[in-house]
Amino acid sequence: MLIDTYGRVATDLRVSLTDRCNLRCTYCMPEEGLQWLAKPDLLTDDEIVRLIDVAVTALGIEEVRFTGGEPLLRPGLVGIVERVAALEPRPQMSLTTNGIGLRRTATALKTAGLDRVNVSLDTLRPDVFRTLTRRDRHKDVLDGLHAAHEAGLTPVKVNSVLMPGLNDDEAPDLLAWAVEHDYELRFIEQMPLDAQHGWKRDGMITAGDILTSLRTRFDLTPEGEEARGSAPAERWLVDGGPHRVGVIASVTRPFCAACDRTRLTADGQVRTCLFATEETDLRAALRSGAGDEEIARIWKRAMWGKKAGAGLDDPSFVQPDRPMSAIGG
Repeated sequence: MLIDTYGRVATDLRVSLTDRCNLRCTYCMPEEGLQWLAKPDLLTDDEIVRLIDVAVTALGIEEVRFTGGEPLLRPGLVGIVERVAALEPRPQMSLTTNGIGLRRTATALKTAGLDRVNVSLDTLRPDVFRTLTRRDRHKDVLDGLHAAHEAGLTPVKVNSVLMPGLNDDEAPDLLAWAVEHDYELRFIEQMPLDAQHGWKRDGMITAGDILTSLRTRFDLTPEGEEARGSAPAERWLVDGGPHRVGVIASVTRPFCAACDRTRLTADGQVRTCLFATEETDLRAALRSGAGDEEIARIWKRAMWGKKAGAGLDDPSFVQPDRPMSAIGG
């Protein structure tokens, strides 16, 4: 098992397939983009599948989430999903995406073995979408969501970040729209993972703000800790159910004590926490000929050193050098 000194066991693996993205969201990266990882530094498809194989068969990983950047930009994505689906035991597989490429890939991904998707969409207004993402692709995301639902990649979850002065008034509208289309909405507090390091706690929209806004139109009944388990989102039944809404409050309501995640970057680095400042290199071990047992040992040693929490409330907190797009969600 991937266990740490606090008794937490990692069963959920987040795998970043690329640091590239076809949007330029203001809370993630500058308008001109970033310097992408060089192709030789990226794990190959075979290397990704091998590391997932080790994680699943030797380390107890039960769920794999493919992330980015934008994972739909990875040419070998469908093949990777198909090969991971053939592993024994077969892990649950999901994908976090901006949705732009889902209309053309949803059916192929479902056929390959993908179970569900999380799609990022912060606004229902095309003009606000252009301002937030610096791209005119709002309809493509809506079409991608529809395609994912039709393909059976359910429950289709929608991730939304509210930004002051832009879309902070849209929480009730987003929830009404999600209920209408049978999507499961997740609001995510803006986190200090932007490439510009411009995040400020006193300017963010908090979980409390979001819930207050939602309750102007909906009756929310908390599901409770037992139903939540190790999931990052607190969830509420909307108007008695069956629809639910979640809030991931990494900043104001941290859930580090129940964390069951480990992360693998597109260039083969293990990260024990989204906000970690240290990484453990598995790519070098792979390419130097290490066997699966040695790779598993390195991974276990990395997880054993996982810190108690992200430390966002600590005055000495330092934002990671890597932005979200290079870490994976």
